[in-house]
Amino acid sequence: MQPVRTALFAPGIKERVMSKALESGADAVILDLEDSVPLASKAEARTLVAKAIDAAAAMASHPAVYVRVNAASTGLLLDDLESVTRPSLDAVLLSKAETVDDVQQCAAALERHEAQRGMKLGVVSIVLQIENALGVYNCFNLIKASPRVGATCFGSARDGDLQSDLGCSWSIEGTELLYARSKVLLDTRAAGGDVFPLDGVFADLNDEAGLIADSRLSARLGYIGRTVIHPKQIAPVKAAYAVPEAEVAYYKKISAEFAAAEKAGVAAIAVDGKLVDYAMAQRARRVLALATLDAPR
Repeated sequence: MQPVRTALFAPGIKERVMSKALESGADAVILDLEDSVPLASKAEARTLVAKAIDAAAAMASHPAVYVRVNAASTGLLLDDLESVTRPSLDAVLLSKAETVDDVQQCAAALERHEAQRGMKLGVVSIVLQIENALGVYNCFNLIKASPRVGATCFGSARDGDLQSDLGCSWSIEGTELLYARSKVLLDTRAAGGDVFPLDGVFADLNDEAGLIADSRLSARLGYIGRTVIHPKQIAPVKAAYAVPEAEVAYYKKISAEFAAAEKAGVAAIAVDGKLVDYAMAQRARRVLALATLDAPR
């Protein structure tokens, strides 16, 4: 699963909004079957989302296509997956992921539908939306529940499910959710492989300064991007998560000088007065790999 900086939500019941989202410049678009769709409209939304996935396939270029499906506990998950598993689907965002059984149920259904439709098995990834206390507590095991898991998405939204479940306050400083936010990141990294961490939405559309500040905090913690709820959030978020040019230049210098030193049989050098050994060289490679997400697409 390819890492992304921005993933834009689009209500699955609004055909025109989904179409515009696919042309928004976001790295991924999340066609939503969950909270933005009234219960009475779920069946109609599935049809419209399936149509949007097929429309994306006909585009000359398009973002990654995700679908947020309803939680396993709702009884709607299997019908969602039957409708949206199709060749142009990159991933499903499993809402309110709580238990290993939730993840494995989703993975088994995806494999069944892929086989029925002649798709390559395992092609559709799972993004775990961690948005309640049990999901945070079980996060590592949820990631390990299936090799399909390609990313986690932390439920950081103000007045969202996780804040409600924890009973905590919310502030732009992020203190109240810092432990949960950090644990999801830690579990994602500890799980290994290529699983990447996304942060959740910033709900105030009129507070760009707050969006940028929160995104910079998120980036400092180690998140590589986040979900967004309006196209106007895309550019500020990409800028907030981007690796600064000075940092890119510095780590390129470290990589080049360490590679030369290693060839000469040396594994500890000084670059600009700072110690560089294998650990620092690995950090340089990781930052430079992350910086490739900021290149024009």
